[in-house]
Amino acid sequence: MMSTVEEFKSYVASVESKKGYKKPLAFALGVKRSKGDKTLDVFFPLINWDNSFGTAAVFADIAGIKFGNNSEYTLNIEQLNDAFNKFNAFHGDISGHGNIVAIKNLLDNYSNNHPYYTSEVVVYFLFDKNKDVASATEAYFKLQALSQRCVEPHGLNLNGAFGKLTNVAWTNKGPILPEDLSTEIAKYIFTDPIQVSHIDKFPYLVNYHAPSGTRIVSGSQVRLGAYLGEGTTVMPAGYVNFNAGTKGNAMVEGRISGGVVVDKNSDIGGGASIMGTLSGGNKNVISIGEECLLGANAGTGISLGFGCTIAAGVYVTAGSKISLYNEENQPVNLQNKVVSEGENIVKGMELNGRDKLLFIQDSQSGKLVCKPNPKTIELNTALHTND
Repeated sequence: MMSTVEEFKSYVASVESKKGYKKPLAFALGVKRSKGDKTLDVFFPLINWDNSFGTAAVFADIAGIKFGNNSEYTLNIEQLNDAFNKFNAFHGDISGHGNIVAIKNLLDNYSNNHPYYTSEVVVYFLFDKNKDVASATEAYFKLQALSQRCVEPHGLNLNGAFGKLTNVAWTNKGPILPEDLSTEIAKYIFTDPIQVSHIDKFPYLVNYHAPSGTRIVSGSQVRLGAYLGEGTTVMPAGYVNFNAGTKGNAMVEGRISGGVVVDKNSDIGGGASIMGTLSGGNKNVISIGEECLLGANAGTGISLGFGCTIAAGVYVTAGSKISLYNEENQPVNLQNKVVSEGENIVKGMELNGRDKLLFIQDSQSGKLVCKPNPKTIELNTALHTND
């Protein structure tokens, strides 16, 4: 047993010196719950992204991993004990060592006595973030990497994730296959009835992780795989899909669809909607810049640059016909040159990603108008100090 830090470092060096050894990009210890050959979910309490290589060496040695391949490995209780004992030099105070804490928590609480599903401890190694998702375990790993802020949306490949995940009834008794739900409900109907929150391939983020500095008023509105930056507040009607989210202070009262990224100090108003990449064949990845405002029931299918505002009720799409005007309400073209009325009409996509634009609807003519935005919004600081 290694009793000193120096002995532990020497052990790690010996493992890393073996032929073919390769440090992973990321890895994590987790708990996988299954019913037969179907993976119900996998919980990774702490994902290590480009760090903690000493711990990676311990797991690599114990699990006998194949270097370079994105893979999961099952650990039995003896292997888990072996991993914990290899950190003997740190046992005096493990509070600052998240991976050791995770190992100890699993050892102290491990059980496979649930009447419905089986549980097993797994360790997952990611070497190539650009490969398609090959398993449900990989899907859960990547989704939790996003929600734990290891990587921002679009920072890894999620292709194939939806097809690998199992559709699950999420209940207070744990995940249950939908086809088994009636039978399981009957077992508890006289004692402690099952409560079902939803049936979906994705669980709620808040049941797996609590991003620091955030408020999520309704847990059902944020899917696992959402990225919520420090200072984000998601109100009851707000919604954030997976592989989407916010980079910092943001007020979310509307919908952030799949693939959409909202930069800091922006406000997505009540009922507002941002087109995502999951439906309708939309391949354009939409982003919202800093200090932008989407008013109540507004929406966009184009990206917004810094300091843009879309007025309440106004929806801007890539194909929208928009009339351009300057600060003096003169018709202008994209080069800001004064032109005749009618020559100032452009499609929404031509304004994609531009800064300091104000989109409004003319109350008399009904036409969609774009002008320079005279001011940008300021969020209420008190609402985004989420200690």
